[in-house]
Amino acid sequence: MSRTNHQRHGARPTATTISDRFSRFAQATAGWAGHPIAFLAAVLVVAVWVVTGPIFNYSDTWQLVINTGTTIITFLMVFLIQNTQNRDILTVQLKLSELVLAMEGAENKFAAIEDLSDKELEELHNECRNRAEMTLRHIEQRRNASERETARRTDGNRRPARA
Repeated sequence: MSRTNHQRHGARPTATTISDRFSRFAQATAGWAGHPIAFLAAVLVVAVWVVTGPIFNYSDTWQLVINTGTTIITFLMVFLIQNTQNRDILTVQLKLSELVLAMEGAENKFAAIEDLSDKELEELHNECRNRAEMTLRHIEQRRNASERETARRTDGNRRPARA
């Protein structure tokens, strides 16, 4: 019996909750809003608005139409974009966690750092910075030692010039 990808991972095959429906709607809307045709449609709306200015004698109502429309669209898009960003960052975090957990020798504490407090994240950041600086010093020491060894060998292989 073949199982779908949703069934293998324990997810429901169909979205039934309001959250699931909103997530699908937000993803579709974000995809559409990011498309060049959506930008061209917005430019067309503004162009029509500008052209109709003289027809409506640039009235307050004429100005109110564009202001209200853009305010409503902006207000709604904030929530759609935030939902999409939350989902995207979670998927990236899950992928990174999987990589950390799969790497031999990696510290598994990094797989769930998104659950740490700001103070704990800062402490972990400082610890990582210190480790990186220590590693850099170690690499520089090895490079310097290697260069000294190469110079010593080069000097040892030189023969005195004959007169």
